Amino acid sequence: MKESAKAGISFGCALALVISYVNWHSIIWAIFHGVLSWFYVIYYVIVYGLN
Repeated sequence: MKESAKAGISFGCALALVISYVNWHSIIWAIFHGVLSWFYVIYYVIVYGLN
């Protein structure tokens, strides 16, 4: 169970980093959004949808 949670957190961080870098083309923003991880992923889905 703990390993699944860690994998989910790691996946959320990686996903936030990729989405952020693709949108903003900035390493600084990618790191910031990676720290926020799942909050940024949820924000992105709510604001931009899954087009």
